[in-house]
Amino acid sequence: MSQEQPFGGTRHAGNDPQVLKRALHRHVIDAIEDSGRNLLEGARPALAQFVLEQVGDYVGRLRLALSRYEMERLGEEIVDELTGYGPLEVLLRDPSVTEILVNGPYRVFIERGGLLQQTDLRFIDAHHVERVMQRILAPLGRRLDESSPMVDARMPDGSRVNAIIPPVALDGPCLSIRKFRQDMLKSADLLATRAIDQAIFDFLELAVSQRCNVLVSGGTGTGKTTLLNILSQMIAPQERLVTIEDVAELQLNHPHVVRLETRPPNAEGNGEIKASELIRNALRMRPDRIILGEIRGAEVVDVLTAMNTGHDGSMSTVHANSAQDALLRLETLVGLTGRQVAEKTLRQMVCAALDVVIQLTRLADGRRCVSEILEVIGVRDDVYVTNVLFRLDRRGGEGFLREAPNPAGEKLRHEGLR
Repeated sequence: MSQEQPFGGTRHAGNDPQVLKRALHRHVIDAIEDSGRNLLEGARPALAQFVLEQVGDYVGRLRLALSRYEMERLGEEIVDELTGYGPLEVLLRDPSVTEILVNGPYRVFIERGGLLQQTDLRFIDAHHVERVMQRILAPLGRRLDESSPMVDARMPDGSRVNAIIPPVALDGPCLSIRKFRQDMLKSADLLATRAIDQAIFDFLELAVSQRCNVLVSGGTGTGKTTLLNILSQMIAPQERLVTIEDVAELQLNHPHVVRLETRPPNAEGNGEIKASELIRNALRMRPDRIILGEIRGAEVVDVLTAMNTGHDGSMSTVHANSAQDALLRLETLVGLTGRQVAEKTLRQMVCAALDVVIQLTRLADGRRCVSEILEVIGVRDDVYVTNVLFRLDRRGGEGFLREAPNPAGEKLRHEGLR
């Protein structure tokens, strides 16, 4: 059993909640070991009762001024640390929290309502953060150590996890969790939150029904995956969809979906399966539409080729600051593959593949919305010819302006809808 005054003595432990919690944590671990009981593998109520008794014993012997409520709360936190995800437990259970960001042991941020805010939650130390990381990753079969200090994974509930530790993370281990929504958003939710208006909704329905190839563009956390989910709800149920993602996040409410996920290399550097390989394989699976979670590397050539070879109605996302920049971003990604393609040929390839680019943004108040919809018409004098269909009117109350009298792309025009 540990001594009565660990970590600097009784006075400091009583004055500093974190020191007290650290001392109690050590005390409880020692008590479990001394008891010879396998409490950590048993039922939570039995462990909780044991921890509460130990907390009461410790507080009583040191005569600390803690109320019953404070002791129970400390006991619950220690049980969470022993069996679950420590300070993250309460955040993972809170449906209003959409993202959790841990910057070292003493700074925990959350996103709620589209806005970031710092919480008063803290870990005991850097080792505590790493223990929680390992607890999250262990069931996923993912490795996190000095030889592999970065991990991108998906939790059993679908939440996306990114973990990074020293020496790559200079200020301590960092963890990012983008929580998985159990209640999938619907088109009506976008209208209610003013992410789109009725005219944009009608246009999107038309574009999807006429099998336009759609690229959703925006920064991190602007709602690209959410919009992709909603667009998929507009696809006819008799069509066959194949989705390809690095980490499966799409929740396609569709009766005929084949979901594919890339695989990182193992500890020996073998076994990697890239998005470009999955796209090529998907072409052999008789898809009506291919939905690529995000274009970020060499798969750009394969997805553009697929859009150009009979797989109309395909969709993907890309990180870019504007709809026009999204087209240039695709060019840049092709260049990074090392393939030598003439600029004119490349732009013709992009234009032949894409019909509509939807740009998303996140406003200062946290609201996510469509900021621009661009139709891609063609190339003239080696320059993209585009038409802005809708844009966000930031000066007129942040409503939407319809830029064209009859917004419809080349494909819609060919279908006789213009």
